[in-house]
Amino acid sequence: MTLTATKFTPEVMLSAPRRSAGIPNPSGKLALYTVSTYSFGDHKKTTQIKILNIESGDSVLLVDEPGWSEPVWLSNEEVLYLKSRDNGCTSLVIRHVNSSTAELSYEAGFINAPISNVKVKKLSDGGIAFACSALTTPGGQLFNPETEKKPHSTAKVYTTLFVRHWDAWNSENCSSIFYGVFDHSDGKYSLRDNALTNALAGTKLSSPVPPFGGTGDFDISESGLVFVAKDPGLDPALYTKTDLYFIPLKTFAESKPPSPQIVKTAGLEGYSNSPVFSHCGKKVAFTRMRSKQYESDKPRLILAPDIYNPDKTQEFYATSDNVGGWDIRPEAILWSHDDTKLYVTAESYARTLIFQLPSTPSKATSLPTPINTPDGSVSSFHLLGSAENDHLFVTSTSLIDNSCYSITHPLSNTCKVISSASKQGKSFGLSRASLDSITFRGAGGDYDVHALVVRPSSFNKADPRKKKYPLCMLIHGGPQGAWQDSWSTRWNPAVFAEQGYVVVCPNPTGSTGYGMALEDGITGDWGGRPYNDLVRCYEWVVDNMPEVDGARAVALGASYGGYMINWIQGHPLGRKFKALVCHDGVFSTLNQWCTEELFFPIHDFEGTLYDNRAAYEKWDPARFVAEWATPQLIIHSELDYRLPITEGLAAFNVLQARKVPSKLLVFPDENHWVLKPENSLVWHREVLAWINKYSGIDDKQRLAERLA
Repeated sequence: MTLTATKFTPEVMLSAPRRSAGIPNPSGKLALYTVSTYSFGDHKKTTQIKILNIESGDSVLLVDEPGWSEPVWLSNEEVLYLKSRDNGCTSLVIRHVNSSTAELSYEAGFINAPISNVKVKKLSDGGIAFACSALTTPGGQLFNPETEKKPHSTAKVYTTLFVRHWDAWNSENCSSIFYGVFDHSDGKYSLRDNALTNALAGTKLSSPVPPFGGTGDFDISESGLVFVAKDPGLDPALYTKTDLYFIPLKTFAESKPPSPQIVKTAGLEGYSNSPVFSHCGKKVAFTRMRSKQYESDKPRLILAPDIYNPDKTQEFYATSDNVGGWDIRPEAILWSHDDTKLYVTAESYARTLIFQLPSTPSKATSLPTPINTPDGSVSSFHLLGSAENDHLFVTSTSLIDNSCYSITHPLSNTCKVISSASKQGKSFGLSRASLDSITFRGAGGDYDVHALVVRPSSFNKADPRKKKYPLCMLIHGGPQGAWQDSWSTRWNPAVFAEQGYVVVCPNPTGSTGYGMALEDGITGDWGGRPYNDLVRCYEWVVDNMPEVDGARAVALGASYGGYMINWIQGHPLGRKFKALVCHDGVFSTLNQWCTEELFFPIHDFEGTLYDNRAAYEKWDPARFVAEWATPQLIIHSELDYRLPITEGLAAFNVLQARKVPSKLLVFPDENHWVLKPENSLVWHREVLAWINKYSGIDDKQRLAERLA
């Protein structure tokens, strides 16, 4: 950001440059990152690859041309990236960071299909192992949709479950991991034989796991390849089970890889995630859940102390009752330089933090505490250089800052900000002074509920009674999720606050980051404790925050948050709000079997629709449509296969038939999320216009404009 916004608006947020996570080079002196910017004037996006000098904080442009993706360091001064070519093909391009001329940018390989999720690893013989993912045909060959013969009919025929997923109809093609090796000769690298080998050919395994699987689903080392994949013996619509597999590779040039070996974890059968090799290449740390039908179960941190003996693994903080002694959800994993420590990210009270612990479970005798990182939440972290004392290059965001690079020193527990894209919020006109949090007793009376609060930048903290602002309550999705002190371009509390609201983002029963008791409390109780927590939240805010006008309150939610908006409509809390907004929400829980991942309703409603119909009926918002009376905006997208568009249409039809003021906004080309900038701008304009109309903010703004 080079300009300072006079007011933080949706246009400012959506057109602000977006930086990727920073990745340091082997020496730890430079960091590689990308920047994308959307112009509403030109109606187009531009993307760049940049290099950050970690010591000075200055950046230089490396690549400014269309069609590139996924840059990674190949050496201290060479970057490998993918370049899209005609007919769906991909070039492997290498560029020297100290060069400003095209002559030192060259093609090191050419693949006749799209590839993604690149990883590289320097080998002891001087070569560089290369791994990526790509779609394959049933025969295990690279699949190129551009050159595929188009059928005359668009019909789809299925005889098994899982016909579509997230925003796409499933096909016979699946994702697989490919590998190869780069040789170095005459100052240049080249992909040996210009060929990649399908590591999973003939195995019935697929990795990365859709729809969100990426480089975190596999890792490479001198020892070979580890990856996670769904159990091919279980129906993926009904079960979450993913196993970790190991393929030993000596050179990454093997044309026929050994068969994958499963890494066993007794008593744990759920999702496996985040496998990471140690620097010695013989150990692997990863996470695994216990339940094979609960997507939000607690991940356990697991060690395979000798990957060549995959039958033996060890769990950190294991307990005899198999509950686990660390009541937190480990996510990303990083080994220390000497392999004696692990750095692990996890949610904790509306932040994602980094925890440090011994890399041997028997030495992890006390629960770890977080190390010092900047305000907000960590999104990525890497080791710097090869120093004796670990330094971490950390990428984070916060509610006011869309990108921050910093260096953390675990030994001294100090942290230094290197670069902030928004000058720590100043470019947006935002500051930490607008942020706060509250804690109130939950519905059961025996637990606390935490909520984030964002006030307008114009708020007078010294005299909170001077002016009243309408309440804007945001209800998160999941339901096993949470509002965090992190940046979002889809649900950004500051956008609403700068309209003139006090924004409250509660994390009620079902939320993550507060222990598994609160998270698991929503199971079989969708409209129970979570709803009553929200009632308590509204009451606490009105009683204890004099700057809030509860009589002009609005509430908004998406996904499960959309479910809760529809549930609120039919219950007393719905009459406390002047307007409601439901994005891709649930109209009827009896329709939950229209979704794709059926293990979700099976777990949350404690059984199938035919075995436990009463549970689905108990928490069905459609049971209470006779009470719907609050003006409501309905938003739904046609590519949302998680919650089909009929859910939005049904809710809108009820509101219209009951003569309740209502509006329907539909996006034919979006999924569960609205991601396209132009669509997102329309989304924000419609949402803000709706709530401002009913909260009275529009009237006050028009009056102020007339007086001015």
